[in-house]
Amino acid sequence: MLDTAQAQDRVAALVERARRAGADAADAVYAGSASESVQVRLGQLEDVERSESEHLDLRVFVGKRSASIGSSDLSEAALAELAERAVAMAGAAPEDPYAGLAPEERLLRGPFADMQLCDPHEPGPHSLRARAEAAEEAARAIAGVTNSEGGSASASARTFALATSHGFVGASHGTGHSISASVVAGEGSGMQRDYAWRSARHAADLPTPEEIGTQAGERAVRRLNPGRLKSGVMPVVFDPRVGGSLVGHLIGAMSGSAIARRASFLLGRDGEQLLAHGIAIIDDPHRTRGLSSRAFDGEGLATARRHLVEDGRITGWLMDSAAARQLGAEPTGHAVRGHGGAPGVSPSNVHLEPGSVSAADLIGDIADGVLVTELIGSGVNGVTGDYSRGASGLRIINGQIAGPVAEFTIAGNLIDMFRQLTPADDLEWHRSVNVPTIRIDGLTVAGD
Repeated sequence: MLDTAQAQDRVAALVERARRAGADAADAVYAGSASESVQVRLGQLEDVERSESEHLDLRVFVGKRSASIGSSDLSEAALAELAERAVAMAGAAPEDPYAGLAPEERLLRGPFADMQLCDPHEPGPHSLRARAEAAEEAARAIAGVTNSEGGSASASARTFALATSHGFVGASHGTGHSISASVVAGEGSGMQRDYAWRSARHAADLPTPEEIGTQAGERAVRRLNPGRLKSGVMPVVFDPRVGGSLVGHLIGAMSGSAIARRASFLLGRDGEQLLAHGIAIIDDPHRTRGLSSRAFDGEGLATARRHLVEDGRITGWLMDSAAARQLGAEPTGHAVRGHGGAPGVSPSNVHLEPGSVSAADLIGDIADGVLVTELIGSGVNGVTGDYSRGASGLRIINGQIAGPVAEFTIAGNLIDMFRQLTPADDLEWHRSVNVPTIRIDGLTVAGD
């Protein structure tokens, strides 16, 4: 894997090759990663894996025609061929009136902020194995746990670089650490499985392996002997580990390209009072040690902290340059790059601001409801907002948790769900999308 200086030199050289080959404009992306993981099961080493990858992607423009091409061969001969082939492909592509690089005057000019994304301490396989063993051992120590799917620990590093033909060159480097455990409780047909998993930029920011394992074991045991819910309309409470998916659906519908295609349930709702007054959803790309922190986006534009929802109102769409041109607007610094093709859009570190009541008080007046701890399937229509997903969790009776329930479906429409959303005050901060416990009244539950 190249370091940041080498990666910047390589993408800048590739862009220059594309210009010499006849491209009017071009950008190039380098993505390199290295990871090591160890998995144990029942106290025995099960797997040790080491992987490394490097990839270059080149996008060229010839007039309003564009083409993208990628390669994992970083040799000089391969890069020369890559540039020539990309320009030839662009000449045969259809015209796109919205194609092009980001506005030059909007490009980020360094230096880039230091967000402490790199942990200087790289654990070896023995250290990773010790973490995995400790997590699994703690999970198996919980009374009622009868089997294990394993404990694991991993460490990774990633380098990203971007260069454009109109003056941007930048790179970033970050690390990641994770620990997980997954165990089974009960016997025979009554067995239940659950897990716990955490990741962070720095190993020091993780809980101890013992804490993660204990959580996994307790979650599995808590699911034993589930009951069934009767069908009806009732309040549904979302645990923080699943509640972030609701914010994810909202963000997906805020994509400028989805709006331009008229394929979003938020079409025509910009600025509308979608959630209750006082509710805010914030995107913070400069969060120290954030899992998705970044100084620049996939087109070289500066990123900035932004309210996606402010006082319950949507503040606008998330746009790359192509979607912005199509909508007659400005790009928002949310472009992201994958392997090949044009940029997509994505926020960075997102959180739903906490409310003013505790999770206990949030459920305290629920006579009959359910706390969802797991969602199953993907029955969400991004065009209409219709929502239907399988779930399991814990029943709520007279404001108290009353035992596990399983095999039910929750359904509604996202527009109505957001209007009924109430957050608790227990915001967690260890995911890319962070939310507190969320309550939504009036959802349809299909059980027995």
